[in-house]
Amino acid sequence: MTPPGPGHEAVLASPGAGESAAAPGHADIAASVLGYNDRVAAALRERLHAAGVVMFNLVSSPGSGKTRLLEELLRRMGPEYGAAALVGDLATDRDAQRLARSGAPVRQISTEGLCHLEATMIQDHLIGWDVGECRYLFVENVGNLVCPASFDLGEAARIVFQSTTEGEDKPLKYPPMYSSAQLAVITKIDLAGAVEFDRDACRAAITDVSPGVPIVETSAKTGEGLDDLIRRLVHLRDHALGLAHEHHDDDHHRGGPAEAADQINHPGGPSRPDAREVA
Repeated sequence: MTPPGPGHEAVLASPGAGESAAAPGHADIAASVLGYNDRVAAALRERLHAAGVVMFNLVSSPGSGKTRLLEELLRRMGPEYGAAALVGDLATDRDAQRLARSGAPVRQISTEGLCHLEATMIQDHLIGWDVGECRYLFVENVGNLVCPASFDLGEAARIVFQSTTEGEDKPLKYPPMYSSAQLAVITKIDLAGAVEFDRDACRAAITDVSPGVPIVETSAKTGEGLDDLIRRLVHLRDHALGLAHEHHDDDHHRGGPAEAADQINHPGGPSRPDAREVA
């Protein structure tokens, strides 16, 4: 896990006169790490947006079909939209190789056993990466619905993926992840009949945890729902950058994540938009 950087006086400062040195507890260390991560994420988000780049944090459990769907998204969006991807895994670059088949710029992040991505990992892997006129940066997080919920990566929106084969009650079991997402995507909808998937029950579970969050049903195999998903991504980007009715083919706010990451010197930045406002 990324160690706390400068500015963590509350945890790292020496005790004053007459005070005994108490070892920081787990909660103190966790708060310090998360606080540092949040500052890096806020600065990264600000620099990305200044360069016209919007990041989407894609989260799910293993086996949700997230990689397959992202491969199809990258293929459909391609250079016309300026789509690129970072992919996080504990080991191997197999998913990066798969995504590269789309023709989009892709880079692998190996966490070496860590169960989630952190903002510093994103920042470090953007530096020196020439991805042309990138405007949509997808980050495929490690397959895990627990730890990634706590770590802001500097994204404009968090998108949670759930397949029809995982059952309908997953949102009720992992509420922090679903409640922090700005968009929910149901994958493998072509298998709904075969696995007796109850779409109404699943939608109700998602809405119960995150009222009003937009839900898109998709199939990477048939292409169902992908046009709707791309439309929502465009709206999310426009909203994050404060653009009204922008068309992807006449965007004058182009830049690259490498340019943004090289300027990561100032904390702060806009908060993540809520897809409920643009659905």
